[in-house]
Amino acid sequence: MGFLSTEDYKAVCGDDALDVIQQSDDNNRQRAQGYAIEEVSSYLRSRYDIAAAFAAEGEARNAQLVMITCDVALYHLASWLAKRSGFEIRQLRYERAIKWLESVQKGIASPDLPLITDSTGNDIGNPVRWGSWGKNSYEY
Repeated sequence: MGFLSTEDYKAVCGDDALDVIQQSDDNNRQRAQGYAIEEVSSYLRSRYDIAAAFAAEGEARNAQLVMITCDVALYHLASWLAKRSGFEIRQLRYERAIKWLESVQKGIASPDLPLITDSTGNDIGNPVRWGSWGKNSYEY
């Protein structure tokens, strides 16, 4: 689960808030990251090479994917809190993340993620095929 680091959460959550949300236990954050990665993957798996996208490190990672995954993980962490303090902003960001994932799934948004390809490099996850057979000649 090396896709997200503590530094990634600083773009969407402060240090103190993250400490409170994860209940001062990095294992809670790691568990929520696992849930978030699987949830995000479920929206993108049919078209994109999720293993390659989540295996990327550092600057090679897609920034939008990092932010969306952080938002989903923080939503799950905040839902575990007893009084759900700060839950409204987490829920709002979670709903926005899911809306973006659904737009990617519908083909409205196109993130820069690796596509699923076959051994020859052809995109096999694209639901739209184009092209034609060679021209037929029916001269007798």
